[in-house]
Amino acid sequence: MAPVAGRPFVEWIVHYLAAQRIRNIILSTGHLAEVIERHFATQPVKNVQVQCIRETSPLGTAGGFLNAIRESQSHPVAWWVLNGDSLALASLVPLIQSLNVPDTDGAILGVPMADASRFGTIQQNAQGDLTAFTEKRPGAGIINAGVYLFRASTVDQFPTKFPLSFETDVFPALVARRSRIKVCVTNADFLDIGTPESLPLAGEFIQRNRKFFES
Repeated sequence: MAPVAGRPFVEWIVHYLAAQRIRNIILSTGHLAEVIERHFATQPVKNVQVQCIRETSPLGTAGGFLNAIRESQSHPVAWWVLNGDSLALASLVPLIQSLNVPDTDGAILGVPMADASRFGTIQQNAQGDLTAFTEKRPGAGIINAGVYLFRASTVDQFPTKFPLSFETDVFPALVARRSRIKVCVTNADFLDIGTPESLPLAGEFIQRNRKFFES
């Protein structure tokens, strides 16, 4: 619920998804769950249904996702996953198009960075499929933008342990079983508000990219 340009940052993410014509959004909530629920109940985003599902104990990034989809009782053919503390302002169409290839199991958004030391990098083969996550290190690389698209059948293959992490558990397991996760690389404007240095940049980031939040 970090305030950015007059709204909680998570609300800007919802506006971005609404502009991408995604109408049903599930928020996995932990800290300040009641505040988040009250905010979207009293200040709904136009043309979007927001459902908040509480994570009552730490489940990890992927564990919280699995808990949310289980409690939502929704059954789409594919699931979008976005981090709640970062945003890459790119069209989601290339990720959707990647699932037009029958043997593609999912897609991940990557953003090139001149200095990827804060984020770590993702590796891909000549066909553009994910092969590995690399730990944080100095230098240029393609970072994981925290935007994923999975077929529902791929989600069924996730490890079942908890806590469960996308980066250290889910993606390594999928790569090990030779699942095809397409890396969609884009030069999108990217912001991660996870550090004290980056949060003050968020307001200007939103103002600079207003068109991405207009549905």
